[in-house]
Amino acid sequence: MEAIVNKFKEKFNKVKEDLNRWEELQSRLVSQFRNASYIIDRLQLLRNCKNYGDLNCIDGITEAVLAKQMQSLENIFVSMRKTLEKFHSIVLFLAKSDRDGRQLVKGSSSRPTMKQLQQRVGIKPRLIDCLDGLSLLHDLYYSEYQLKLSLVSALSANALKLSSSDHGALQQLLADQPNIQTEEVRFVFDIVFAEED
Repeated sequence: MEAIVNKFKEKFNKVKEDLNRWEELQSRLVSQFRNASYIIDRLQLLRNCKNYGDLNCIDGITEAVLAKQMQSLENIFVSMRKTLEKFHSIVLFLAKSDRDGRQLVKGSSSRPTMKQLQQRVGIKPRLIDCLDGLSLLHDLYYSEYQLKLSLVSALSANALKLSSSDHGALQQLLADQPNIQTEEVRFVFDIVFAEED
């Protein structure tokens, strides 16, 4: 059983690396979202030819500026979709780790009983803690990915219909990561790596 626990610890080390990438992606997505919101807010002003002052004497200035801003906005949306794909790959990795962990326990030569799953070997984590931990991490990050996907879709589908305050509210919701309880994530890793402290 100790060998299985050690294999779980290897899995958790890989998961920890991916979750560090999640934080980098989170910062990138919030920045991209903010930039898209700035452009969307500017579009309202740029549509009004009175805001161009002396530049109105240039034929097609309004259309050219609007076209350039729309192209920038589309580029940001493409970047956001690529960032979301990277989030999705982390969620898929968490799902695979969860499945592999369950298979590791089922496929071991001495298939543990429920009592053995709940039994602690010295200061090592219980197998049930490892299984539940991987499942919890997948659930938390999957839910957060779904929220991010919804927020980006809402922004891109309703870009010209939303007010500045709507953009701000969506951005705050994105930045807060409400589905990830950092205490729970920390607790999972504390249980698995307790002996290393």
